Amino acid sequence: MNDSDFNAPALTALGRLLLAAIFLMSGLNKLMGPGAAIGYIAHVGLPMPPLAYAVAVIVELGGGVLLLAGFLTRWVALALALFCLATAFFVHGFADQNNMIHAMKNIAMAGGFLFVMAHGAGAWSVDAVLARSRRTTALPA
Repeated sequence: MNDSDFNAPALTALGRLLLAAIFLMSGLNKLMGPGAAIGYIAHVGLPMPPLAYAVAVIVELGGGVLLLAGFLTRWVALALALFCLATAFFVHGFADQNNMIHAMKNIAMAGGFLFVMAHGAGAWSVDAVLARSRRTTALPA
């Protein structure tokens, strides 16, 4: 099998959708229950729980939407990778089996985001449309 046997634009877009879904759902859940989210953040000992809550909502919803659209994808992927690693170590940790599973999930997602950062958003993305637009406007008349 070679690369031409795959529909790379569709698979890349689907990959972005699947990575974005967890952040969109988590951000929406935090918006629906701010008290619970802030309480959990306080419970794990993070400083300034209301600020940490606001940052989490912005990163999760903003990052999820931007990743889904494929806009500023490499920068968004880097930010989400760092967010995943911070969450893995500072929120979940490895104290028990459940938290270890969540931490390892976040570490794996960080790896996926580093892959997205290295390879970009793909052909079906706002980034690709903007790049094509820049190439056509940069050509001499």
